[in-house]
Amino acid sequence: MADERRPNPPPEARANDEQGEASELEHDLDALLADVKRERDEYLALAQRARADFENYRKRAARETEEAERRGKASVARAMLPALDNLERALRSTGLDPATGQWAGAAEPTPDEQDAEAFDSPSEEVTAQEALARGVALVYGELRAALERAGGETYDPTGDRFDPKTSEALATQPAGDGVDPGVVIETLERGYRLDGQVLRAARVVVSE
Repeated sequence: MADERRPNPPPEARANDEQGEASELEHDLDALLADVKRERDEYLALAQRARADFENYRKRAARETEEAERRGKASVARAMLPALDNLERALRSTGLDPATGQWAGAAEPTPDEQDAEAFDSPSEEVTAQEALARGVALVYGELRAALERAGGETYDPTGDRFDPKTSEALATQPAGDGVDPGVVIETLERGYRLDGQVLRAARVVVSE
């Protein structure tokens, strides 16, 4: 019986086959590596977008929180203003200066006297009206201090040129000697600011 086995290919053919298989394997590896790199870049871009979105969200949340806090402080401070105005009027009607805690027409106290007596009950006997006035002055001072701790402040534009952004003209008067038209000559109610923003415009009289 004749030997039907196929003859072995020559060494050159085997080398070409092996080279072809190696080339095909290398091509497959390159394609696989390209796919891996593409997926890596996609995931990296996704992670970067997620990070950027989170950072934007964090900044937006911080801004909204700060704005809500500012609105809340402004609302509380604005609600305090009528009470401060009424206390100030009450003090002035008794002759007590709200700014200094001293009676109108009284001699200017020394620094030691200011430390000991300002907004405190005096050591000498006083009338019931004086004691009540000093009690009201204490409440007024505490409210003013609370407003200042929250960033609030008062301003008096007397002597400044009238600015409709910060003042409300309730009346006008002819300009006196040495006074130019359009200048605030009297402040009827001081204005209030909170963190630099006008809470309530000062109510003033303006020269014409």
